[in-house]
Amino acid sequence: MKKRSAEEGVPESDCVEDAPHPRHNHLLFGHHAAEQEMLGAYRAGRLQQAWIIGGEEGIGKATLAWRFARFLFANPRHDSPAVAAARDLSVSPDHPAAHRIASLSLGDLALLRREWNDKTKKHYTEIRMDDVRHALGMFQHAAGEGGWRICIVDCAEDLNRSGANALLKVMEEPPPRSLFLIVSHRPARILPTIRSRARMLLLNPLSEEEVVQSVLALGEPWSDMKPEVVAAARRAGGSVRQALRFLDKDRMELGESVEELLARLPQIDWQGVHRLADRIAGTAAVDEFDSVVAALFDWLDARVCTGAAEGQNAGRLAPYAEVWEKVADAVREAEALNLDKRPLVLSIFADLASAVSAARP
Repeated sequence: MKKRSAEEGVPESDCVEDAPHPRHNHLLFGHHAAEQEMLGAYRAGRLQQAWIIGGEEGIGKATLAWRFARFLFANPRHDSPAVAAARDLSVSPDHPAAHRIASLSLGDLALLRREWNDKTKKHYTEIRMDDVRHALGMFQHAAGEGGWRICIVDCAEDLNRSGANALLKVMEEPPPRSLFLIVSHRPARILPTIRSRARMLLLNPLSEEEVVQSVLALGEPWSDMKPEVVAAARRAGGSVRQALRFLDKDRMELGESVEELLARLPQIDWQGVHRLADRIAGTAAVDEFDSVVAALFDWLDARVCTGAAEGQNAGRLAPYAEVWEKVADAVREAEALNLDKRPLVLSIFADLASAVSAARP
């Protein structure tokens, strides 16, 4: 595959800013059972051709997907002595397969993610059909090295409808020794026809200690910040991504502002919302806008999860699902058309307030 981001210095859409990309991460914390399930299926020669690796954002789903891909490229025969002796999916960082995956130079590996738009100098807001067709062209030819052909999708929620259908067409009649590893933060939203062709592997949030271990393992500067990392892990809800946000003072302050506004709903602090809108409206405030959007979706997810845990019926949770879709569509449109973010923020809080009111008994 073409090493666009690695060679040209283009930001990668599928990793946390300033943090190592998951393909460079050789350590996995907290998902031993899931790892053993994948290893056992491969060792037994019963490896499904598609896996949906689901769970909350930032808990290691992509790290597991890259870890599995690295293991298969390093061990292309499931009945080899190395696979029989393997205790997990780890591969030495010095292995040639590890080097080639790190540099995205394997012709039998396809990565589906939001691509970079040279005109706008931003990532596209979705994975487009043309991206899927281009990346999956490798499945029309024999494997370049006679082994596996692997496609990693990160993440399924970024696929537009046409892109999802294009992926489905390849999944319906995959060539031998093909594997699709689909990362998903919300597996229930994946097309049912794709879900039906994949094995579901749901990962749990990490423990606080596992979050700490994961962040410290990223290296500097985080490895020198253990007290701060421990404090961030307490608030992170099992997510490494959230912990990294809390370690950024500006983002932490911004997130706290958003949390305060959300805590007031269905009452709206319009003065505070206007201040927030002004702060993230500038063209140089892309990161701030992304942080606010992430905080909004985290809040919506938490409301749904809490409601489900409390046994609330689907009717009471439906307003949150509906507003989730509405906000997601509005954000995509605003980013695609480069619209002013101020009215978007105001309308989002109005919609969220309505959802909270509608969800009350």
